[in-house]
Amino acid sequence: MNFILIAVIVLGAIALVASVVLYAVSKKFAVKEDPRIGQVLEVLPGANCGGCGFAGCGGMADALVKGADLGSIDGLTCPVGGSAVMGQVADLLGMVVANADPMVAVVRCNGSCEHRPRTVVYDGMRTCQAVNSTCAGETDCGFGCLGCGDCVAACQFGAISMDSETGLPVVDEEKCTACGACAKACPRRIIELRKKGPKGRRVYVQCVNKDKGAVAKKACAVACIGCGKCQKVCRFEAITVENNVAYIDFNKCKLCTKCVDECPTGALVKINFPVRTPKPDAPAATATDKKEAEA
Repeated sequence: MNFILIAVIVLGAIALVASVVLYAVSKKFAVKEDPRIGQVLEVLPGANCGGCGFAGCGGMADALVKGADLGSIDGLTCPVGGSAVMGQVADLLGMVVANADPMVAVVRCNGSCEHRPRTVVYDGMRTCQAVNSTCAGETDCGFGCLGCGDCVAACQFGAISMDSETGLPVVDEEKCTACGACAKACPRRIIELRKKGPKGRRVYVQCVNKDKGAVAKKACAVACIGCGKCQKVCRFEAITVENNVAYIDFNKCKLCTKCVDECPTGALVKINFPVRTPKPDAPAATATDKKEAEA
């Protein structure tokens, strides 16, 4: 009985000493958190999507507070909350933040079943990552969309769906927050964040095929062949052709759409532009009209 009592007393003494030591250590090495971090965190939407470049909203809040202490939070933006949330954060931290143009995800591939026929059958794990790591896919294009929907699974906002007819992902502009999760999930980097544009109007090259023109055109009817016609017609130097494929800089593009009209394959697309109504043909002049004109 004495042995049990002694054991209890010894263990209790050890626990008491350990608790005192832990308390002293916690006080000595305590890290005080800036209360502004919690305040900023309450303003942020809490999506934890990673679109800001941090693992979650907590990392973003910490970076914003540190940026404010250094005198600038430029370059830090919450794609989900947008300018409204960033304005509240700026007011909270006593900073001024520049208005950022809204962005949206675009799918830079138009290789639908109609334009890019299947030449092989893939029988394996149906994820883009798996297909991309094992083969070129089910078509002759080794750069286009694989159609397994990794981007759909990565989107937390239900902004992407797969079109059953084309086999390509479709972005819902109203739901897209430009978090970039879909772009990161795509192993072929065909999804890009671009400026949403005035009235949602955008012009971009819907192809990333880097093969030479003849090879690219054989694999997909609407592939960019790198002919450079769009580059020549652009007066704003917004288009470059590199590695056999054209690219439009959305910061330089003035949305004149001349490049779209010039493209021989239809690889350049314009989104949300009004449909042009053709001008009615002038009626042919009759013999009576000619005599009246001569008189």
